[in-house]
Formats: sequence, C-alpha cells, structure tokens
Amino acid sequence: MKVALIADGIHPYVIGGMQKHSFYLAKYFSLNGVKVDLYHTSFRNKVSTAIEQLDCFTDKEKESINSILVEFPKHTSLPGHYLRESYEYSCKVFEKFKKSGNVDFIYAKGFTAWKLIEEKQKGDKCPPIGVNFHGYEMFQRAPSIKSELEQKLFLRKPVLFNIRHADYVFSYGGKITNVIKDLNIQSNKIIEVSTAIEPSWLVNTIKPTIGKRRFIFIGRYEQRKGIKELTEAITQFKVGVFEFHFVGDIPHDKKIIRPDFIYHGLINDEHVIKQLMRLSDVLVCPSYSEGMPNVILEGMANGLAIIATDVGAVGLMVSKNNGWLLDSPSVNNICRSLQQAIDCEDRLLDIMKRKSLDIVQEKYLWNNVVVELIAEIKKCIVKEKRRFV
Repeated sequence: MKVALIADGIHPYVIGGMQKHSFYLAKYFSLNGVKVDLYHTSFRNKVSTAIEQLDCFTDKEKESINSILVEFPKHTSLPGHYLRESYEYSCKVFEKFKKSGNVDFIYAKGFTAWKLIEEKQKGDKCPPIGVNFHGYEMFQRAPSIKSELEQKLFLRKPVLFNIRHADYVFSYGGKITNVIKDLNIQSNKIIEVSTAIEPSWLVNTIKPTIGKRRFIFIGRYEQRKGIKELTEAITQFKVGVFEFHFVGDIPHDKKIIRPDFIYHGLINDEHVIKQLMRLSDVLVCPSYSEGMPNVILEGMANGLAIIATDVGAVGLMVSKNNGWLLDSPSVNNICRSLQQAIDCEDRLLDIMKRKSLDIVQEKYLWNNVVVELIAEIKKCIVKEKRRFV
C-alpha cells in the first residue's frame, strides 16, 4: 500500500500538534510496510539541509518515505491571509501530485488537499481523499466574541467545503465526532482513530505523592488555552499551598511574581519536558477548545493526574478515575478542581496517576494505533475498487 501524506510541515522543523502528528504518521506508516509520499513544507522557516534530507527519520524509515518539499506561500498579514496562503499551498501540492501521485490513498492535514478536492469534484481522477482537521476548533466554543467572529467569517465555510467534498473525514472520536456529525457529514464517511504517543514517553515508576502538590501547565500563551483564567485562578490561593510550573512562551508582563510560580519559558527539548513532568503531580489543561492534545497523553504517560476541560476528545482520556474534567474553563471551575487535587489524599492521587499510565499503555501507543489506522485505510481502498468493478 502506498499513501500520500500531505502535511503543512512536520515536527521538529515546524512546531505544532498537527506537525508532530504528521511526523509520527510518516514514521509508523513506514515501520509497518506502508510506502509514503510525504508532501511537506518548511512553512515560513528557511529550508535547511536537515529538512531536505529528512534527518528526523532513521535510515530504515527513510527507505519507505519519499520526501516532496513544497514551498509555503507568504502574504501580507491582512485578515484572511492564512486561508489564502493555505489555498495556494494546496495548489502547489496539486501540481506536484499530478506529476508523481501514483498512490492508493491520500491522507491530508487541514486545507492541504483543498485543490485536489476541487479538481476531483470537477471530474479529475484521484484516489480516495481523507482529511483531518484535528480539533475542529472553529466549530467549538470560542474564548471571545472576536474569536467567534473570525471563525464564522474566515474558517467555517472553507472547512465545510473540504470535509463535505472529501471522500473521508478523520476524527479522534468523542465530541469531535459529534461536531462532525452536526455538520451533516454521514457516519460512513467518518473514520475514528485516536492520536497516540511513542513508548519512550512511558515512565517505569510513578513519583509518589508527598505533601505539597506540584502542578504544571505546558502550552502557548493563547486565549484559547485558558491561560488567562488559569492565572486568575491560581492567584486566589495563598503562597505556599502548591507549586505551579509553566512551560511556554508566557510574556513577561503576564507572569505573576511569586516564589511558588515558576516560569521555564519555551522548551523544545523532550528530555527536559519529561523531567519536569516526572517531578510534577498534576497537569492542567483548561482549554476552551481542543482536538486530542498530545500534551495530555504525554502527561498521562509520565504518571500525572489531569485537570482538563471536557472538549474535543479529552473525555476519552480523562475521567474521575485519573483526574478532573471541567465543564468550562471558568475561574471558579479551575479553582474548584485545583482545590480538589490539593485536598485529595496522597494515596488516592497515586492511584489516579497510575490509572493515567495504564490508560496510555492500553489504548494510546503508536505501535497499536497505526495498525488500526492502516486497517481503516485499507477498507477505504477496497470500497473504492468495488465502485469500479
């Protein structure tokens, strides 16, 4: 089987959850005998030798991965510039695909197959196209009126075109599938497969809970991530009640100067991230909207209990057995869950941490998830062949 994997960049050359997911798709497809035409870009970064030679993959993995580098266009930062850039990028992908697109299936991230879908609608011959918009945040709750207007004005219509005219739509399950169905996408077009992480994230032993709780937030300083509400919530607790660690590009003027608030800045080194997680007790992820965040799986794999908002596919990973689900990322809700984590007996919190690790081992490792994904794609290919028999 040969798959065209169309991405808007891959980790570590382009930073982001979608890019990390694309990297692991290519990696584990190749390790499971799937040939991959990998369409990718440096986004707005300079093209380096590492990107051209795909140094992020092993020699064995590269034997099955054909790198097709596509330049990402750049416009002035007027409203809607990202959509215009994305459409032009899809046009560039289309031109390259027409020259070397002898594949059985197309797995496209976001808007990357936009032009392919357009041309297929006009009658162009093309293998089955499956699109993955990950979290569908533009159809989830927005953190502000401005964000909601931007979603309605710019994102919703083109997303609807892509998912309604693609052959298949990928979902992580949970509330993501509900969002997709609410957009009048037929169930037989939806492929539910979770995201996953590598076994290297798993800890051998859980850090025992002793005394003062240690919380950690890992993410961008972005309104959607609930960072404003989180900051307001934690300042309501007395100094010394807990220790709170932040990993991410938090602006200096948004930092709270207190001895129990520790800001580590942006960290790209996974070893350092793992070390900070393994010294913590609870990961906090109070987002307004999400898909299936890698950071939650990574926290669970490192033996953390989780506080997170019940959005996207988060409810598949987090429950009362291993954490606290927020109905919404309000200051009161965050305070309440933090207090419950503080008051939780050490023994009970250790049980929750252990449960997090068990869930990842049972359900969310790439070795197993990719086998499920390959099986689903093969079903799509068989259906396509039957259409022409």
